[in-house]
Amino acid sequence: MAILVECPECRYRQRDKSERYKKMKKTQLCKKCSAPLSKFSGRIFWIEFYASGKRKRERIGSNKALAQTVLQKRLVERAEGRFLDKKKEDRIWFDELTKWYLGLPEVKAKKSYERDERSAKKLKSFFGSKLVKDIGPSLIETYRQHSLNQKNYKGLTNKPATVNREIACLKTIFSKAFKNRKIEYNPALAVSQLKENNERNRVLSIQEWEKYKRQCPSWYLPIATMAYFTGMRRGEIINLAPSRVDLRTEFIRLRPEDTKTEQGRSIPIHPELVEVLKHAMKVRPLNLDRVFYRNGKPIEAGMVREAHEAICKKEGIENFRFHDFRHTRINNWRREGHDYFKIMAASGHKTMSVFKRYNMVDEAELKTLINPMDTHMDTKDENERKTEVGG
Repeated sequence: MAILVECPECRYRQRDKSERYKKMKKTQLCKKCSAPLSKFSGRIFWIEFYASGKRKRERIGSNKALAQTVLQKRLVERAEGRFLDKKKEDRIWFDELTKWYLGLPEVKAKKSYERDERSAKKLKSFFGSKLVKDIGPSLIETYRQHSLNQKNYKGLTNKPATVNREIACLKTIFSKAFKNRKIEYNPALAVSQLKENNERNRVLSIQEWEKYKRQCPSWYLPIATMAYFTGMRRGEIINLAPSRVDLRTEFIRLRPEDTKTEQGRSIPIHPELVEVLKHAMKVRPLNLDRVFYRNGKPIEAGMVREAHEAICKKEGIENFRFHDFRHTRINNWRREGHDYFKIMAASGHKTMSVFKRYNMVDEAELKTLINPMDTHMDTKDENERKTEVGG
């Protein structure tokens, strides 16, 4: 039996000999990295003992006196035959674990925090009343099938992509808990993702865009225009700060913290968009660090979604999501003959494989593979006829 001290630098654990070193008027050092293990160094105490022929270790914390007390208690329990080798998973409920995860500073700082909150809410409704020890691959699979049969706010059943985001959140919760030593294993580690078929081939025609514009409320029209002419993501548009817009050079310059990929990029401003931005920058509230607003307040993603769906319903524009504006712009740039690398630089795509998913070649474009040849053949036949007549 012993009390161990964990080095705050390298996490190496060794026997605590601080009292002996104190008598020698020296400080105990870590055997591995030589970091000082002094009182205020951030050291952590563990206890080590044997029960049922096996070595046991428990992490106690920074209080050495508590470590000594717990060690004595474990030895008494062992002597009286009352020692129970309880795992951490036996004592922690899933809803407690979820609450802890959502409260972590690094999680709150995530751009996808709202999505995590939504996923966690669904997970808690199913797993919340269960201990972590009772959650395994088979129960997670049961949840997955349950979620696939649930309906979203549109009244449609969830798609594999939606369920995959929820399972990904579950895996992250367990992974964070394991790294922080709250649990001893990740029960979702072996769970695979469902196959997704979420590629979209919907772009907005010029005629549909004209119809769409007619129905836009005044506060929403600049946002839709930005989406149509820049291909920016919804979050990038509604959170756009005035300092990112340079009307003199006609460029929008996003910084890494503004984008999903955490890489800055520059986007040229279309002539039709210049006047829209000039007006928005001129009339925006000075106390609001946003280009776009509504009733003097920042615009939220839900407002954009509701406005978009209402417009599509009024004009009968089917199967068109707000994110499809991004598909539309990338396709329009390609059809205009721009270099792929220029388009990727403006759209923020890192790889060609992802970029290709945003490009849809329709039958009208495919027809041009034949038309030039037809024209060539017609010209050739006409020249042959002239030669025969002349001969």
